[in-house]
Amino acid sequence: MAESEQEAALDEELAEARRELEALQGQLADAEARAAHFRQQAVQLQAQLEEARRLATAHQDEAARARAEAEALRTEAEALRQQVREVSLRYREARLAASPELPPELVTGETVAEIDQQLEQAQRIVSRLRERMEEQAQGQRFPAGAPPRRGPDPSALSPLEKIRHGLQGR
Repeated sequence: MAESEQEAALDEELAEARRELEALQGQLADAEARAAHFRQQAVQLQAQLEEARRLATAHQDEAARARAEAEALRTEAEALRQQVREVSLRYREARLAASPELPPELVTGETVAEIDQQLEQAQRIVSRLRERMEEQAQGQRFPAGAPPRRGPDPSALSPLEKIRHGLQGR
C-alpha cells in the first residue's frame, strides 16, 4: 500500500500540478490577451501621436505662412502710408500754389482732410485781415490831387539856414 499511497500522492501532486498548469495557462492566455490589447492601444496611440505631430507641423506651417503674410501686409501698409503722405504733400503744394495769398505756415496737415480744413481756416484768416486792412486804409484816405506847396518848415532849419532862407526871399 505504500506504493499505492505514493502513487495516490503522486497522482494528487500531478493533478495539483495540472491545475496549477491550467491556472498558469489561463493567466498566460489572460496576459497575452492583455498584451495584445495593450499592443493594439499602443498602435492606436502611436497613430494618434503621428496624427498630432502631423497636425502640429501643419499648424506651424500655417502659422509661419500667416506671420509671413502679416509681415507682407505691414510692409504694404507702410508703403501705402508713405504714398498717402507724398500725395498729401503734393496736394498741399498744389493748393497753396493756387492760392498764393495764403501763408504756407498756416497749412501743416498731413492728410487731405486736414489740409482742406486748414486751407479753409487760412482763407478765413486772410479774408479777415484784408477786411481790416481795407477798413484802416479807408480811414486814412488822403484827398485826391497834389498837396499844396509850401516851403520848408523853418523850425527844422539851423539858424544859419534860416538867415539864408530869409535873405533869398527878398
